[in-house]
Amino acid sequence: MNYKSLMLLLMAAGATSPLMAQSAMDAMSLGRQDMKGTARFMSMGGAFGALGGDLTTLSQNPAGIGVYRNNEVGLTVDLDFQSALSSSAAGNYRTNQTKFLLNNIGGVLTLRLPSSAVPNLNFGFTYNKTASFNRSYSGSLGPIQQSMTNWMAGVSNSEGVTVGDVTTTDFFDPYNPNDGGYAAPWISILGYDSYLINPEGDPDSPIWKGQFGDGTTGEAIYNINEKGGVDSFNIAIGGNFGNVVYWGMDFDITSLNYTRNAYYSESLDNAYVESDQGVQQTSSVWSINNYYNMQGTGFAYKLGLIFRPIQEFRVGVAFHTPTYYNLTQTFGANTTYSYNGEIANSQYTNNDMLAYNDLRYRSPWHVIVSAAGVIGNRLIISADYEWTQTSKMHFKDPAYLYNSYYNPGLPLDYNSYYYVNEDISTYYKNQNTLRVGAEFRVTNKFSLRAGYANVSSPVHSATAEGHEDIYTSGTMADYSFDNTTNYYTAGLGYRTGGFYADLAYVHKQQSAKWHAFPSDPSSSVKAPSADVNFTSNQVVLSVGYKF
Repeated sequence: MNYKSLMLLLMAAGATSPLMAQSAMDAMSLGRQDMKGTARFMSMGGAFGALGGDLTTLSQNPAGIGVYRNNEVGLTVDLDFQSALSSSAAGNYRTNQTKFLLNNIGGVLTLRLPSSAVPNLNFGFTYNKTASFNRSYSGSLGPIQQSMTNWMAGVSNSEGVTVGDVTTTDFFDPYNPNDGGYAAPWISILGYDSYLINPEGDPDSPIWKGQFGDGTTGEAIYNINEKGGVDSFNIAIGGNFGNVVYWGMDFDITSLNYTRNAYYSESLDNAYVESDQGVQQTSSVWSINNYYNMQGTGFAYKLGLIFRPIQEFRVGVAFHTPTYYNLTQTFGANTTYSYNGEIANSQYTNNDMLAYNDLRYRSPWHVIVSAAGVIGNRLIISADYEWTQTSKMHFKDPAYLYNSYYNPGLPLDYNSYYYVNEDISTYYKNQNTLRVGAEFRVTNKFSLRAGYANVSSPVHSATAEGHEDIYTSGTMADYSFDNTTNYYTAGLGYRTGGFYADLAYVHKQQSAKWHAFPSDPSSSVKAPSADVNFTSNQVVLSVGYKF
């Protein structure tokens, strides 16, 4: 493929949002959940929807609070050993990290009533680590077939960027190019200022080209660090009717904090770089760093029921509304570059100041149905099925909410995130989660437990297989799609009087496909990518007292 054909190919794959540092993939990152809770809950694969009587169930099936007959206080800590193996044509690279987490702390107060029909009313408060975003992965890529610089050129061509657009120096509103002094996406501005893209022809209607062309070869490296999580503060109330029907509701206040640092670098030979003598072929070493943070608070409501017709069998159902978040995102990027072995230079977005804006985010709906059997008061077998409406995650900007209130007929596409929401529905499908668990009481004091959970991939097969156009946002070109997740769990418990101690081991396996930037689905020439396998080994300890 010649240089001009490669540039035209990338024009088709270069569309991106110049204003918002937001994409459908960010929605999935924020909506990601994990198996977190007490050691008993985790050791049984999280299959507790029909059982109750555990502090974690207040936020899973709130009807579990109705099962309590005594007061309880408890605490859970989690030591998480994480590993990520990145595989590409350039080889394998492993990244390890260890995290210490507070999974759960809380208590339940039981109010006994003088009625056999309504024997008790229970109140609970818990803190839960609903999701952990911590993961780190990196690797080498090469020999590469495309350069991100050509993708930058494709963005500039699709946006109709002129030379005047990228050379404007008015900093009236510097990080919102189309709302302030700049008239070009920041990825175009960074690319031009760093000599990563070159304009050819009329300055008012140029054809932009990247550095990768005939005779160009190269390699790349990447490093992705994600951290943060979702902290949930649950206020629950519940009870039971005749020790047959248990009910509960939960008011869930959440705090979300997600940070992503993404580094990508290319080393090119015979790269096409603009100079005083025109475009020359030379060695090129350049990189881009992206920082992104999203944080804020949200609210959700949960309702649950457990029906126990006989002592040996019970079923449960729970409904979780979406969590409605008020969020603030902060973002920025910079490039470094060196040509023909010269000293490296750097360019920054927004004059090296982080930009920010507010937005609203709606997480998925959840529905959980459960069943459990108790055999001889010694063996418990339980199972949960959870449906998650991933495809309906949603972003809104405050300006649209304000204007639509006074003008109910305002078109949906007035929402700045309208097309991002369309991408969410295109890329993602609803998820299915199956959890099974068992507990065997060896003696009155000791119990053994085991479990398994499977979470289906949230990604449509056409998207995962590269048959869809992928739209990223701002200066963040890279993205990843997660595959199926599996949990294998085991544990043991000890009881004496009112005191209990539980220990769990949780092995988590998940894989993902990471892409450096979008590719044209119709082309056999693809952007650099890597297969990443994540494994996690957690040791979880819970202690508590019932009285």
